[in-house]
Amino acid sequence: MKDNTHIVIMAGGVGSRFWPMSTPEYPKQFVDVLGRGMSMIQMTVDRFAPLCPIENMWVVTSADYVDIVRTQIPQLPSENILAEPAMRNTAPCIAYACWKIRMKDPSANVVVTPADALVEEADVFRNIISKALKFTSGGRRIVTVGIRPTRPETGYGYIAAGAQTGSEDSSGEDGIVIHKVESFREKPALNVAKEYLAAGNYLWNAGIFVWNVDTIVDSLRAFTPDLAEKMDRMSTSFYTEREGEVVSDIFPTCEKISIDYAVMEKADFIYTIPGNFGWSDVGTWGSLWTLLSHDGNGNAVVGENVHLNDCRGCIVHAPCAKSVVLQGLEDSIVVERDGRLLICRLSEEQRIKDFVK
Repeated sequence: MKDNTHIVIMAGGVGSRFWPMSTPEYPKQFVDVLGRGMSMIQMTVDRFAPLCPIENMWVVTSADYVDIVRTQIPQLPSENILAEPAMRNTAPCIAYACWKIRMKDPSANVVVTPADALVEEADVFRNIISKALKFTSGGRRIVTVGIRPTRPETGYGYIAAGAQTGSEDSSGEDGIVIHKVESFREKPALNVAKEYLAAGNYLWNAGIFVWNVDTIVDSLRAFTPDLAEKMDRMSTSFYTEREGEVVSDIFPTCEKISIDYAVMEKADFIYTIPGNFGWSDVGTWGSLWTLLSHDGNGNAVVGENVHLNDCRGCIVHAPCAKSVVLQGLEDSIVVERDGRLLICRLSEEQRIKDFVK
């Protein structure tokens, strides 16, 4: 299965909530957010490396970021970097990749993942993905990986998991159980999120999908025929010198639509595998604070030249700064990158993208 497993990494976002660490010119997925010596996309490639050869990895990103991808993942074939000439949400992004993969490998089994999520327990994660690949390769099935919630989170969409499937390749003998999806739910209010947590069958939607390439192509033809027609027209240029020109003409005319609205909420063959493998979308400074180690005063620091005095509950991200000296700050964000400086209360972090408009 390894030879016909393909990984599609979506890497087109701009990460505006993480300014100035993340900027439109150099967004979050290309930054060493955690101070571990690897960017988020490099960690994603590393995580999937045991599941397929690098020739079967694909990165879909903005045309503005192609050179960054080439620099950070030099082993990735150039033809596997798919440049979006315009942001059209996840369905066109995924369709572009899957139409191109299908032309190269008609029996491909595909995993789609964001570039900027964190997985701390990679072995557990890969076991779940392997189970999903086996399950979806045998028929018309789509698996979305769900995360067991640990708190009443209002920042994620939810998956309502139904009954466990009874097919032989979905048994839970390995501790991995596959459920039919009952429904998808939008980001809830706090009281609703508490109800979801108490119910026990609701999972965070991680935006990780697994399917056979025929299944997703046929699904997009059925549910979004206009998008499928545009992909058919684009595909006549794939693997030729005309590809860039044709994609630039057609792709921007695709409807802006997510894969959730295009397929997941319409199809009746959607399944989920609940997982607990140290996942985070690292979507806020607060979530990053929880992932980093803390000093005795609850401060989290990325950067060797940061000196704190009488500070409590702060997150400081300044890996390239010559020297940062802080005194008396509490529950604050301090970020420096390329001459840009942010100092903001953690409680006000949702306003950051408004501050820098």
